[in-house]
Amino acid sequence: MSTDLEAQLNDFSFSKRTEALDALIASETQLPAEQEVVNLHCHTFFSFNAYGYSPMGLARLAKQKGFKALGIVDFDVLDAVDEFLDTCERIGVRGSAGMETRAYVPEFSAREINSPGEPGVYYYMGIGFTSSQVPTEVGPILADMRARAAQRNRVMVERINAHLSPVIVDYDKDVLPLTPAGNATERHMLAAYVQAATKHFADPAPFWAEKLGLSEEQVCAQIGDAPKFQNTIRSKLMKRGGVGYAQPGPDTFPSVDEVNRLIVACGALPCAAWLDGTTAGEEAIEELLELLIAKGAVALNIVPDRNWNIPDPETRKLKVKKLYEVVELAQKLDLPLNIGTEMNAFGQRLVDDFDAPEMLPLRQPFLDGAYFIYGHTLMQRTLKLGYQSEWAKSHLPTRRERNAFYTELGKLVPPGKDGTEKLKPFTSAMSPAEMLGELS
Repeated sequence: MSTDLEAQLNDFSFSKRTEALDALIASETQLPAEQEVVNLHCHTFFSFNAYGYSPMGLARLAKQKGFKALGIVDFDVLDAVDEFLDTCERIGVRGSAGMETRAYVPEFSAREINSPGEPGVYYYMGIGFTSSQVPTEVGPILADMRARAAQRNRVMVERINAHLSPVIVDYDKDVLPLTPAGNATERHMLAAYVQAATKHFADPAPFWAEKLGLSEEQVCAQIGDAPKFQNTIRSKLMKRGGVGYAQPGPDTFPSVDEVNRLIVACGALPCAAWLDGTTAGEEAIEELLELLIAKGAVALNIVPDRNWNIPDPETRKLKVKKLYEVVELAQKLDLPLNIGTEMNAFGQRLVDDFDAPEMLPLRQPFLDGAYFIYGHTLMQRTLKLGYQSEWAKSHLPTRRERNAFYTELGKLVPPGKDGTEKLKPFTSAMSPAEMLGELS
């Protein structure tokens, strides 16, 4: 019965998810103790989660596994924010909510940054959102981001349909139903094409061999491994050099400045993102981060697993070195760290291996980053006194002071309703020191 309810937590129906959560809470017995591990970068099924997790499902996962904190992020939408943070408060999980997008950095227009083969294009984030609703004045920015993503998808489907005919998909009928709220990604389109080919051919291997430019032996070796085969299709059809790919330009994505306007208006935190330090743009990482800080960035996102969990020893050595260097630089520049595994591709971990030798030296800055964003989220959601508030700017004028305050508050306030109740008596007439004194 519990297994059925866990599956129901990830149903597309909000009411069914809520029903499952109610039943699981009612039948709860013993939960594991908290571990010193966090995952602050988990996509929900509102963009794409490889394991099908909903916002409720991810909050429940964190509670069941004893994660110290968990943060969600979705591409170009804030659909999951309210559900996730409400669930975290209800079941006692330190939660944070973010959004990821691609933006254009004109100052780096000649340099590849963290989007392979696309100079000037930058994967970028906002973290510490506290509502799915946005202020009226920036609503058009969020709507435009969603509309741009949908239009790029439709153009890609048209191109791929022409190449894969007679196997074609209808974006509205075949792709969008794979999502709970109409925000499709390349991975949804992949699933639709695989399903269409399976329906059209009793044995789709010869079809895929011809269309992907592979031998039947190569296709047969992969087709039984759905994640691996879908990655091959994505690489051949959707990524650079593929028939569905269109090289982006300065007008394909919003500028970082425009995205920052949206993030800050929501009381959230602009967050730079780092890949692995090997591109031309990331070889100039201090220049890039200083530029982004000047534009409003106050944190840095890292996906650690892809920077140390590498079979080739020489590549591993290089990327671990660069990982340590960027963490050191982030601390020098007063950028708290937001880290996690993404969960938007099959095979990615549910949480990083904090006991790996390469990860041990980074445990504390990674945990501190989690406390920081949780502390901001609590203060903004409960009192509207988060990092971007006038109260914070007045009492804590430097980023270093704000980082220290929200990190310490995140450590002192327990997750769940007990923590919220501790903050409710606080007012903007109190100083940060008075608040920490009351909490400690």
